[in-house]
Amino acid sequence: MDGINVSRWLAGGLAAGILIWLMEGAASALYMSAMIDALEPHGLAVDTTSAGIRWSLVVSLLSGLTLVFFYAAARPRFGPGPRTAVTVAIALWCGSWLVALIGYQMLHLFPPALLVTWGATGLVEFVIAGMVGGWIYREA
Repeated sequence: MDGINVSRWLAGGLAAGILIWLMEGAASALYMSAMIDALEPHGLAVDTTSAGIRWSLVVSLLSGLTLVFFYAAARPRFGPGPRTAVTVAIALWCGSWLVALIGYQMLHLFPPALLVTWGATGLVEFVIAGMVGGWIYREA
């Protein structure tokens, strides 16, 4: 069994992560005001400082790298291509976004409509980023 092509994993993962970060930035226009309104009564705020933005980039890059890593690991079992990339993206979305959204729902921190919008945009982001990262990734 061959190992993961590290240079292609890094290239695909970084591309996927940057894409997630850019799409999330654009998608936040759909729900940012609702998020701010939900947090305000609890004395909480969205961190829009330069440090907060840097952290969001780090999290997006880690997400992209993880997504392409699991795509590379799944290729031998499911075959290369968009179907495997989408399968991996949905599985990782379920294990990350969906779990977090259920936690937020349990805390009653955000209204359900916001969580649905947030989750749907996250799923689209993961699927697109997974397909791009998978397109970039190739075996050695």
